[in-house]
Parts: sequence; C-alpha cells; structure tokens
Amino acid sequence: MNWEQLLSLKRFGDAQKRIRKLQEETRIGFEVDYDRIIFSDSFRSLQDKTQVVPLSKTDFVHTRLTHSLEVSVVGRSLGRIVGKQLLEKYPDLKVLGYQVNDFGAIVASACLAHDIGNPPFGHSGEKAIGEYFETGKGLRYKEHLTEKEWQDLIDFEGNANGFKILTESREGILGGLRLSYATLGAFMKYPKESLPKKPTSNIVDKKYGFFQSEKSVFIDITKELGLKKLREKDIAYTRHPLAFLVEAADDICYTIIDFEDGINLGLIEEEFALEYLINLVRDTINTEKYYQLKTKQDRLSYLRALAIGNLINEAATIFLKNEEAILKGIYQTSLLDKCRYEAQINDIIQISIKKIYKSNEVIEKEISGYTILADLLDVFITAVNNVY
Repeated sequence: MNWEQLLSLKRFGDAQKRIRKLQEETRIGFEVDYDRIIFSDSFRSLQDKTQVVPLSKTDFVHTRLTHSLEVSVVGRSLGRIVGKQLLEKYPDLKVLGYQVNDFGAIVASACLAHDIGNPPFGHSGEKAIGEYFETGKGLRYKEHLTEKEWQDLIDFEGNANGFKILTESREGILGGLRLSYATLGAFMKYPKESLPKKPTSNIVDKKYGFFQSEKSVFIDITKELGLKKLREKDIAYTRHPLAFLVEAADDICYTIIDFEDGINLGLIEEEFALEYLINLVRDTINTEKYYQLKTKQDRLSYLRALAIGNLINEAATIFLKNEEAILKGIYQTSLLDKCRYEAQINDIIQISIKKIYKSNEVIEKEISGYTILADLLDVFITAVNNVY
C-alpha cells in the first residue's frame, strides 16, 4: 500500500480524479466528510442511544452521540500527530498538496461515524437482532437467502450496518453520504465479509465490515485505495492504516470515559477508582495541582485529560514505529494491545466490566431490549412484505 493512493479524495460517482493540490483550502474534501456526517439524520439519531449506562435523571452520562464527538476529537489529534511525521518521511506527499490537517480530518470523520450503524442497546442489540433471525420469527427467511446473506443477519454487525448507512444508494440519493474513499477506508475496521467467521487471529478477522448488499461498493473502495487482499477464497483485505488510529481513539475513549461515567454514577468507589487512573498518569501528573482540587468532578476531569493525552501519544508512537509493517499489511493487532500501559488499561476494563457493564441497571435494560427489538422487527418486516 502507498499513502498517495490511501489518501484518495474520490467520491461515489466521480468520473475524474480529484487532485489534492486543486482543493479549496477553506473547505477541503476530508473536512466536507465531517460536515456531511454531523448533519446527517443517522448521526443525530445517536443522541437517543446511551453509550453503556442507561439514561440517568440525576447525573450526566454519555450517549453514542457525545461518545462519537469525543472519539473524533481524540482521532483528530492522533491523525495530526501521525500526519506530521508521515509528511516528513514522505516529502512527495507535500508536493502533491497534502497537509497535516488532512490526516486529522480523515481520522476525525471516520471516528465521528464509527458508531453510526449501532442498533439500540449496543452490542446487546446486535445479539438481539441476530437471535431474532437465528431462532425467532425471522428463521422462516433462511431458505430465501444465500449462506453469506444469512450470516449477515444472524451475526448482525453494527460496523457493517454503518458502512451501509454511509454508502447505500437510495432513490434520489446515490452513494449515500458520498464520503471520500479515504474516510470510508479509515472507517472500515474489519474489511471482510461475514464468512468465514474469525478464520485467523488477525485483528481484521475479529468481526466483519460489510453486508452482501454493499459488496460491490466495498470492492470498488478497496481497489481505489489499493488495500491488499488477505486471502483468495473469500473477500478479506488489509486495513487502511488510518483505521488503526480510529480504533485506538475509540479504545481510549471507552476505556477512560466509561470508567468516568461509572464513578460519577456511584457504581465504582471514587478513591478506589482514582488510584487506577493515577497509575496511568504517574509520569505526567502534577501532584501539587491535583491535591488542590476539591471536588470529585474536578479530580476526575484532571486525571481523565492526562490519561487521554498519555494514551494518544502512546498510540501515535506505536503507529509510527510500526508504520512500514502496517503498510505491508502484516501488522495484526490493535495499537493499544502493544502499549506500555496495557496492564493499567486491562485493570480499568476489568473493573468496568464487573461494576458497570454487568450492573443490574445495564443488564435489565439489555434484557428489555431483546423483547423491544423483536417486536419492532415484526412490525417493520410485516410492513415491507405488505408493500412488496
């Protein structure tokens, strides 16, 4: 893979190549991507979906919308840090007109959209949709579908649904949001189809990234970007390198900010929790400033900012260290899996699983989601069948 091809400004339906040097600097194509996502109905609908903890009447908790905005901010920083170094390493990109902010805009846009395909109730919602088709009323449709189409349904995946939302042509709207292929490439964390399921330990094979209905669009994007094919027998490609930064931004935010939500809601004891955050920032914390802070919120905010900053720098460092392996398609793990804070991150995640994700409040809502989604699917599928 090469960066000139990976930074393609092409959009659905373009007949001619878009040249970076000829872009209007006050509103370059990658920034247009961000604008199109943020003004879309699909993005706005994320305000009604909670991140982890159900909506509280007394405390602020994150929705998918606020989470996505925060991930995009972290992603923008990651993109700019990496972009600065890449432009120095590959001066030809500067000659072509590429700038530091291009990398930040691509990653920020992909981050903004990273949850756009998630159903209500998050991962539990994905399982509920899959269960509806695998063992529920949806089972009767199996005989009408190919093996891979059926797998798309019983293993419903928010990432693939997001790709559909961003690219699906509808009457009067060709190419969905018509984002640049660079941004779509960075969005695709799992550039493969649903079968075979998890054939290797490569991070690409952890999930899948497109439904069979969007296969032709997916292949067109991979060809334009020059992504490398992983296997001959099925459709699976290496990641766009910037997808590693999108994943890292998401990992950083949900690790730190879900933990913060748990503390604010009283699901995790403050003193116990703050000690774990301090372990992430021992090298950068100003203890004198920290002990002057009087409220829990102020202490949390300070530690959160330091922790996110440390993890941004760590993820960027790991990316740049492994950039050549990433371009060759042989780097196979997430960036934070290789970081020096891996033990501290795992400690925080384990506490979050025990105290937040498995709290009664969350589990009760997830159980309710199974019934709600099954009922909604009945209504929508019946309506579609009556039309056709």
